[in-house]
Amino acid sequence: MRIYPTFFRIVFSGMDAERAHRIGFALIRAADRTPVGWALRRFCAPHPALATSAFGVDFPSPFGLAAGFDKAGTGVLALTALGFGHVEIGTVTGQAQPGNPRPRLFRLVEDRAVINRMGFNNDGAAAVAPRLESARLGLAKRYGSRGRPVVGVNIGKTKKVDLTDAIGDYLVSAERLAPTADYLVVNVSSPNTPGLRLLQSVESLRPLLEAVRRTADAAAGRHVPLLVKIAPDLMDQDIDDVGALALDLGLDGIVATNTTITRQNLRTDPSDVMAKGVGGLSGAPLKARSLEVVKRLRAAVGDELAIIAVGGVETPDDVLERLDAGATLVQGYTAFLYEGPFWSRRINRGLLRAQRTAAA
Repeated sequence: MRIYPTFFRIVFSGMDAERAHRIGFALIRAADRTPVGWALRRFCAPHPALATSAFGVDFPSPFGLAAGFDKAGTGVLALTALGFGHVEIGTVTGQAQPGNPRPRLFRLVEDRAVINRMGFNNDGAAAVAPRLESARLGLAKRYGSRGRPVVGVNIGKTKKVDLTDAIGDYLVSAERLAPTADYLVVNVSSPNTPGLRLLQSVESLRPLLEAVRRTADAAAGRHVPLLVKIAPDLMDQDIDDVGALALDLGLDGIVATNTTITRQNLRTDPSDVMAKGVGGLSGAPLKARSLEVVKRLRAAVGDELAIIAVGGVETPDDVLERLDAGATLVQGYTAFLYEGPFWSRRINRGLLRAQRTAAA
């Protein structure tokens, strides 16, 4: 299973990162439509002992795939077949948009990191909604009512929509996508949409979250768990304030964290980093700060809310460290690009070993 890093170096490392992602994702989807897909599902399925729950939803494993990999909801069945307990699609915006000019995705291989300035490129809520419905039907057929992987939806602001009209834009996505989402995440923390992070202030965040919650629940005819995704670059007091707001509003959880705009403690030559330009940094360099944010949030919200930890997660020990720090669920993304299709299986097997060792 460890042949993938060699395959990556030979095939993908010299290729434009976005093109490599597109090819790799296409291969994963293609395999799922063959008998190989059936074998993968059996080979990669999380052990039943890993099942957990959060905000009233049952997850076959606490480890899932973060938003960003499947922006358009085109590969949910294929990705869940690889052993992820949940897949968060998106970020989806109210209107379709192409994102920022290419190139816009760059690897820092020495740091096991990625810089992206994708800019929420996606097909828009109206196009993604029927795909999500189809994926849910496919998952129900494959897994039945028990052990079904969970599908979350991450929603953001359309770039050309002014900040003063942001709430209405988010509501377009909430209304379209909530009926077939297991949970919704309001993304106000990407650095690649101008002004978006200004919505993380409590004054802006409160009316946005209140409106999204009302619209989502009304559209779905049920309570749709609602979370907010925050940046690692927030000051500690701002993190505490978001936690207090989430408690006050009765949110279901917080996703911590998004990418960072900092470029600290990197091994890659600074001139190479600078040449890649602006964008959000993800991967191993985010490990320490994202863990700090999880710990601070758990102290701020107690046991009232779920926390989904994401940022710098590479190994089973990373997942366990976040769970021990107070995370309810854990997500990864960047390491998937470096570790390959059996990464989630290795994570789940490591979690199971740790669980059995603790019980012995």
